[in-house]
Amino acid sequence: MDRGIIAFWYDLPAEGEGEYLGWLHETHLPEILSGREDFLWAAHYRNEGGGDRFREVTKDMMRSGEGEVGDGRDYLLLIGAESPHSFFNPTIPQIGERHSGETLEMVGRRSGLNICIFSEEARVDGPDAAARPAGSAPGPYIQMGNFNVAKPEDDHILGGWYAQHRLPFVAKMPGGIGARKLTAAAGWGKHSILYEFTSPAARDEHFIPHEEEGFDEGSWTARVHEFVIHAPCSPFVGPRLWPAAG
Repeated sequence: MDRGIIAFWYDLPAEGEGEYLGWLHETHLPEILSGREDFLWAAHYRNEGGGDRFREVTKDMMRSGEGEVGDGRDYLLLIGAESPHSFFNPTIPQIGERHSGETLEMVGRRSGLNICIFSEEARVDGPDAAARPAGSAPGPYIQMGNFNVAKPEDDHILGGWYAQHRLPFVAKMPGGIGARKLTAAAGWGKHSILYEFTSPAARDEHFIPHEEEGFDEGSWTARVHEFVIHAPCSPFVGPRLWPAAG
């Protein structure tokens, strides 16, 4: 079971972007997966922003301080493993010291890098869970948040909201593949949430109205929106580039 996830949010320069993507998808990620039995899948996504309605929901949320965390947000690379400890043996800095040649040059193109290692706290499958076979990459369209809370006691409100409200909704949502609540073993944001959808249309039709509960003063969702502090990359919304949707 894929209980560990490492996430890399980053930007790329426009020049050479296609060359980098070709290298990542055709060479680097296949090599990573073939070299480690405990690495179960990899997936690469491009940020589309989530749409105007969603930006209205999130525009007033608190943000991390300037320079506090990498501000890359255009791309998201995820790798799933049996355990988060897979990403500590070797560690990311140790892997970086071993890079040479083309790999060193290509990863050096990433800017605003933000890396987190997560352990899965909870998971729900949606009505369309069959679109993601067990042990395979997340769905073809995702939304992923990365954030902290303002005060320790806010964790109890947040945890209750996910367990009693948000995750049960996703479990019944048409076009919902599932959701994973994640907790960081390394990185800036203690909390993360990964939603998987069959398509952007399914998200727009069924999930955005649920997000818009944050406009309802006094709602549980509005209360959560008051204390979450998002990383620059969060929420990330977009399609999977690799592996290509079949």
